[in-house]
Amino acid sequence: MISRDEVLANLEKYDLHKAKIGVVASHSALDTCDGAISEGFHTVAVCQQGREKTFANYFRTQRDPAGNVIRGVVDEPIILDKFKDIIQPQVQQNLMDNNVLFIPNRSFVSYSGIDAVENDFKVPMVGSRNLLRSEERGDPKDYYWILEKAGMPFPKKVAKPEDIDGLTIVKVHHHVKKLERGFFTAKDYDQFVEKSNELIQQGVIDENFLEEARMEQYIIGPVFNLDFFRSPLEEKGEQIELLGIDWRFESSLDGYCRLPGKQQVELENDGIIPEYTVCGHNSATLRESLLDKAFALAEKYVAATKKYYDPGIIGPFCLQTCVDKDLNFYVYDVAPRIGGGTNVHMSVGHPYGNALWRKEMSTGRRLSMEIRRAIEEERVDEIVT
Repeated sequence: MISRDEVLANLEKYDLHKAKIGVVASHSALDTCDGAISEGFHTVAVCQQGREKTFANYFRTQRDPAGNVIRGVVDEPIILDKFKDIIQPQVQQNLMDNNVLFIPNRSFVSYSGIDAVENDFKVPMVGSRNLLRSEERGDPKDYYWILEKAGMPFPKKVAKPEDIDGLTIVKVHHHVKKLERGFFTAKDYDQFVEKSNELIQQGVIDENFLEEARMEQYIIGPVFNLDFFRSPLEEKGEQIELLGIDWRFESSLDGYCRLPGKQQVELENDGIIPEYTVCGHNSATLRESLLDKAFALAEKYVAATKKYYDPGIIGPFCLQTCVDKDLNFYVYDVAPRIGGGTNVHMSVGHPYGNALWRKEMSTGRRLSMEIRRAIEEERVDEIVT
């Protein structure tokens, strides 16, 4: 891990009165940039050639002579051959010369590689660099390790296929779409063998997929992604905030579920198994009697990160949950950074964030509001890693 002293030495060279907010142009970048514009910052989006037009053209900012934004959210697109080129020393130096405070998202880590993010990326990062590795499923201290240490509920692990004795979800990477899912479900060992062989033949999963697979109890119930924020700067109110809740659209699962049950069975009999590729999100709320349980989960997670990953989670994090028939939460995934579904409340905010802050409060805006406060109070070192 790059030393904190080295990052802070780079931060000392910044003119924070000219600070800009930077992000890899994918995943949740529009929310990040929109929030930064709302809080008066200039934005920098690091794009990949061939995937840049959304940010460099269609959401490019226009400002009036006084510098006020009249259209768009991206001030400065930087177009690279590949996203991973952001690790190149000259690219990093350009970001630091432009006083960029960098917001990590999942695309940044996925395309750059966690080793490079931890060891080679010298740009001051707003958030918890030391927690990003916990998303690497199968790592000795992945998010399941944190959940267990925190005493949080998560689906029961199934050690090997022969142990499957009820509906089980098999979590594995897609063979072709390397950053997507090749998930499937099975109720017993025979069905596991049948489905996995079909998916291997279809090119969805690798033949050796079990080496990196996670098998766990399938929780039957709705999915809620709880978008939280933890402010280490807050001294009067609660440090933990619930900003919003979202849920996923998954292809081809959602189209599959819209069919009558008989046709679903016919498709499965023909070897057509739905895929779980995330392609969109929608907004949601919880019945208020469940909010206490949601906050209790966040409290446990924050306490565990402070104990095992000093100084603990900084800024946004997302607890991805299912709720069973008895209204019990199960955490099946954790994002120790801005979540992938926060674009659903950019610009307009979300009922929870809006109610708390009495204005439109998205995750992107909350991030930039924290940065603004840190600059004004000369405490940026407390939110940067």
